[in-house]
Amino acid sequence: MHDQSPTRRTVLRAGTGLAAATVLAACGSPGPEKTGSPAPSTQAPDNAPTGYAMPAEWLEHERTFMAWPALTEVWGDQLPAVRNDIAGLARAVAQYEPVVLMARADQADQAQQQVGDSVEVVAIEVDDLWARDTGPTFVTGPAGLAGVDLNFNGWGGKQTHADDAHVAANLLAKYQVRRIRAPITGEGGAIETDGDGTLMATESSLVNDNRNPGLTRDEIEADLKAVLGVRKVIWFKGVAGQDITDCHVDALARFVGPGVVALQRPGPNTPPDIWSAASDQALTVLRQATDARGRSLRVVEITDPDLDLIEGAGKDFLATYLNFYVCNGAVVMPRFGDRQADDKAAAVLRDLHPDRDVVQVSINAIASGGGGIHCSTQQQPKLGATSPPAQAPSATAS
Repeated sequence: MHDQSPTRRTVLRAGTGLAAATVLAACGSPGPEKTGSPAPSTQAPDNAPTGYAMPAEWLEHERTFMAWPALTEVWGDQLPAVRNDIAGLARAVAQYEPVVLMARADQADQAQQQVGDSVEVVAIEVDDLWARDTGPTFVTGPAGLAGVDLNFNGWGGKQTHADDAHVAANLLAKYQVRRIRAPITGEGGAIETDGDGTLMATESSLVNDNRNPGLTRDEIEADLKAVLGVRKVIWFKGVAGQDITDCHVDALARFVGPGVVALQRPGPNTPPDIWSAASDQALTVLRQATDARGRSLRVVEITDPDLDLIEGAGKDFLATYLNFYVCNGAVVMPRFGDRQADDKAAAVLRDLHPDRDVVQVSINAIASGGGGIHCSTQQQPKLGATSPPAQAPSATAS
């Protein structure tokens, strides 16, 4: 029996004081930015290519962006533990590349004290910690750097997002980076690219009326190709309505190198069966798929930990090792407390990234809210980077 105490997801389902009118207004395109002068914005029209492309995560980064969770109404009495996890994660990444932590102005000093001098704290209004989803998805091209604003709407109106809806625009304005406003609504965790023309995504998190009402998969795919510079999209069915993200791909399948995909596989005592079915369906798709260059994909399976061995793992706990983050010189991954599974997953990721450190970080408070390390980070690629700071991930694994 797992702990059934309220978690971020159950709190969200119970309601956070978000009026129905606010939810409806947020579905689709958000309103004007609340703070600062927005970066120059380009609405990508009629599926026209932007000339930019999203680089692979393993290429060199300029910095990592993170966010300081602000709301007790979302996290309740878990908020101090969640902030401790975010601080520890920020310090771990900061050993390898610059980290910028966004925080509300009235919380910036507290955040700086907890993260220490190795992390830069900037005043940008945020609601929650999920920088992958609320921040811009960076793309590069002949004109330099740009950020794609995916019109964050609280994962389909499931959580208050008065400030988070504007994080992408405000962050791009602060750093004077061109803003490309996507013609669809989604989140950074809903997309996974190899940087070589191929993207993976789940239908449940994008082809969903809570983000993109009335749009077909083909229409959404055309928009993804246009704003992210990809040529092929590999779709998984996913699972709608069972978690706040509607099954983001970054907890299910990740590129770890050209033609190589790591896939989440359920561990012991993982309820419910629908998550096993989602993983099985993704495995079937990957075994038959080719990437944009026509390569068959090698699939490396990474098994989740045993939930019964994780202290405080409630029903919404995100117990996947796939939500790792590749930064300059390291792979930062979760350590859940199932020692055997933690060690085995670390060994697989080490084999896949032989010239990087594998850094395990305890994030169980973050995971209790249905997210992980990748969800909490967003990379800004280094312009001109054509190779990683360390050797690219290997196609071999034990």
